[in-house]
Amino acid sequence: MPETNELLQLVPKAEAKQSMKDFKSDQEVRWCPGCGDYAVLAAVQGFMPDLGLAKENIVFISGIGCSSRFPYYMNTYGMHSIHGRAPSIATGLATSRRDLSVWVVTGDGDALSIGGNHLIHALRRNVNLKILLFNNRIYGLTKGQYSPTSELGKITKSTPMGSLDAPFNPVSLAIGAEASFVARTVDSDRKHLTSVLRAAADHPGTALVEIYQNCNIFNDGAFEVLKDKDQAQEAVIRLEHGQPIVFGAEGSKGVVRDSLTGDLKVVAVTEDNKSQILVHDAHAPSPTTAFALSRLADADTLHHTPIGVLRSVERPVYDTKMAEQLDLAVEQHGKGDLAALLAGNDNWTVVG
Repeated sequence: MPETNELLQLVPKAEAKQSMKDFKSDQEVRWCPGCGDYAVLAAVQGFMPDLGLAKENIVFISGIGCSSRFPYYMNTYGMHSIHGRAPSIATGLATSRRDLSVWVVTGDGDALSIGGNHLIHALRRNVNLKILLFNNRIYGLTKGQYSPTSELGKITKSTPMGSLDAPFNPVSLAIGAEASFVARTVDSDRKHLTSVLRAAADHPGTALVEIYQNCNIFNDGAFEVLKDKDQAQEAVIRLEHGQPIVFGAEGSKGVVRDSLTGDLKVVAVTEDNKSQILVHDAHAPSPTTAFALSRLADADTLHHTPIGVLRSVERPVYDTKMAEQLDLAVEQHGKGDLAALLAGNDNWTVVG
């Protein structure tokens, strides 16, 4: 049986059929009218019943930022924690309570600035967490400063002459940190967003989902090229495992590997190069091609932005290996005695 099923089987099932309403809390949603967070919240509340898990065994943990109000609005357990530390707190919970489905909600500032170190270690450990990274390319909660994903030259309240920082590409960062599941989606595409969330939920280990989310107050239209029907056709590369990577009007453009450099590049599809069009393999053991795909997006214009699951591979899950190690320790040495340990020889006495 696949490990994903074994992990999900550890979480108690709902006793009765659930609906979206069951996952709505009684708290007033307090985001700015028109914020993309509303769409993500609705998508999560809408697909949660499909998991069939007891809502008492689902937990949402957030850090600090606009998106981090998320746990208040989910009728599950949750914690609005401290800045950048949500992955660490979630790691402790996931490893100690394997009967829980643990989700992290974070933003581009919370996850990639103060929380960058905590994020990459959760990814490399492959803890059984689902991380939703809301990326609006701006600091919204503090009223419009540039963020780690803001484009070069971005004029904000904190960069009046333009940002000098090269932006992070979150999916590139995640793949570089050996994440076993990496995906990207867009807040306003409910169908695509839901399908990616479902794939993340089914994955054993850490799943990182970057969600392009519009901040209509401080960075409105940041992803318009990916949302406008006419522009998106030429700008968005929709990835599907096992399918040729083509996009544009009637699949007029495709992705091939440059025979000289080994890099990926976008070309016009012709009869001569059809056989060279790359077929997407999200399950490839090596992260090389997934990383190359993540680099296709232009950091300024967002043209050639891949969305969908870039990488989904199985590797040992931290929680599982930790549980096995603890069982082995008990088998070899017994359950142990905490009081005896604290009163043992490895103590220091400090005399004033």
